[in-house]
Order: sequence, then C-alpha cells, then structure tokens
Amino acid sequence: MAAIVGGSGGPALAEDYRQNPFTLAYGGAIAKNEPGKVNIHPVKYRLGGLDIAANVYTPANYDPKKKYPAIVVAHPNGGVKEQVAGLYAQRLAEQGYITIAMDAAYQGGSGGQPRNVDKPAYRTEDIHGAADFITRYAGVDAERLGLLGICGGGGYSLAAAKTDKRFKSVATLSMFNSGRVRRNGFEDSQLNTIQDRLRQASEARAQEAAGGKVPYVGGGAAATDAQIAAMPFEMYREGTVYYERTHGHPDSGAYPNSGGAYTVSSLLDLMRWDATDQIDLIDQPLLMIAGGKADSLYMSEDAFAKATGAKDKELFKIDGATHIETYWVPKYVDAAMGRLTAFYAKNL
Repeated sequence: MAAIVGGSGGPALAEDYRQNPFTLAYGGAIAKNEPGKVNIHPVKYRLGGLDIAANVYTPANYDPKKKYPAIVVAHPNGGVKEQVAGLYAQRLAEQGYITIAMDAAYQGGSGGQPRNVDKPAYRTEDIHGAADFITRYAGVDAERLGLLGICGGGGYSLAAAKTDKRFKSVATLSMFNSGRVRRNGFEDSQLNTIQDRLRQASEARAQEAAGGKVPYVGGGAAATDAQIAAMPFEMYREGTVYYERTHGHPDSGAYPNSGGAYTVSSLLDLMRWDATDQIDLIDQPLLMIAGGKADSLYMSEDAFAKATGAKDKELFKIDGATHIETYWVPKYVDAAMGRLTAFYAKNL
C-alpha cells in the first residue's frame, strides 16, 4: 500500500489542481487558452432553480459559425468536472468535438442545499440539462449529440439515454450502478442489511424535515494508509487514493474532510432505483468500456446483457485495467479513447 499511496507523509498530489488556473486535476490539462488550440470555457447555467457549474471545451481552430458534433460528459460519484470527466472531455475536444463536463446539482461548484445530495432523479436531470445547454451553444450541431458517462455518471447516462433521444449515441466508462450498490452493497455483499439501512434513511429524512442536522454517509478526516489497506474492494482502495491524494479537488465530494460523503436520506431514492430498469428503451448505439481487472466489471456486464434494445452495442474490456486506472493511467486512457474515437466518429 505504501507504494500505491506514496507513504504516510500526507497527500502527494500527482495532478495538483492548485498548479492549474482552471483548477483541473488531471495529466495534460489545459493551462491557458491559446488561439488555434483546444480551449476551455467555464460557464454557468440554470437548471431547476439552481446554478450549474460546467466547463465547455472547444476544438482547435474553433469557429462558432461552423457546426460541430457535441458530447456531454457525466462525472463519477463523488467526483467533479475538473477530474476524470474533464480529462475525457478535453481528449474528445482534441478529436474535434465540443464537449461539456458539468458538476451535478448539489455537488461540486453547482448550487443546492444541503450539499452532496445524491439522488438519481437529480443526476439524470443534470444530463438532460447539459443537453439543453450545449445544444444551444454556438457552433453545436444539435443533431449530432453524444453522451459519455463515467462510473456513477455512467449509470445515470444509461437512465438519461433511455428516453432522451437527442443523444444519438451513448458510451459508458467503468459504469457504476449506484442503485444496485447502495441497495445490495458492492458485489451484493450487504443483502442482509437492506431493511436496516432503509430504516436509517427514513429516520434521516425525518430528522432533516424536523430541521435537525443532516446525516451523511462517509465524511470526516481523510483515510489513513491502514484504513485504505483494510478496505475490502480494490475500487474503493484505489478510489480513496485518487480522490484524496493524487487527484483531489476542493469541490470534490471525496476530498479530505468530506470523504465522498452523501446524505443518508438520499438512500431512500437510491435504494429503489437501478440503472438497468427499462434499459431496453435504449435503441441508440451503445458502447460500454470497463477495466478487464476491475472488480466493478460485473455491473457493466449485467447492464450490457440487459440492453436488448440497442442493436448496435459493444462491451470493450481494457486488458489489465482496474476501475480507477481507467481514470488516469495513460495507456488505459489511450485504449479507452481509441474505442471512443471510433465509436463517435461512426455514430455522430
């Protein structure tokens, strides 16, 4: 574990947001806007009465009078637009797309109280709202709109694409079915505590309604090396290192002192939801990418098998990659981008 987390001397930020004027926390991030190159444009727009913070990436030699295909990129649970969602948004802009990576409502730089509410209806609406905004952006061809969802954003992207046919193609990376995991536990390891956790969520909602303190799942101080090593699943071990130590961001729900927290009352919504419900409604081309070694792979495999309405579909496993490694390891990002580039070129 010491090799993975860089010892116990505190956070060792590999991609320090403080060194980037746009607070981007990924390798190769844009440091300044230059004519003729991919540029980044921080924007805000209204959705459901809240301000949504987003970054729009425009391709090299962008001309607002021309027409470009566009892609909405939805971030992971506990993540923000400046991390892996921004990395893939930038890489896709390098391929000639106008892309948008937005912070979920109640999370990151977006508005909403209490903080870190994590409800599927909100996360799905975030994706519809990003489509509303980007299809009106100068230079965007609304008839060539794609969708990319990463981790939890992948599950919510499947939900959005079931009914929102503005999305002409949908891709997921390391898809995480938030409803299934919050209900059953990771790898279905908490089936015997479902009713107890539902009662806790119900009590949390009652406490909020009465004006009491908002209870959270997670939070507190950053995890120690020993705590990380004791986590039972690789995705959570590597995810903690990614969010707390190497690619942390102050807006992230998984930054030290928040620890990927979300409101306990969100479980009322999460535990009755599933990314695969009515997934046969997806008839757009579908690409699902996941690490071949990822312990979360079962979620992509399950959703892919159930997506019977998508006649043009592919499940691509990146050989040797874990879940979190698809977020930042250059050779795995390149492998994912190779598949995404061909997929969107064909379907947008």
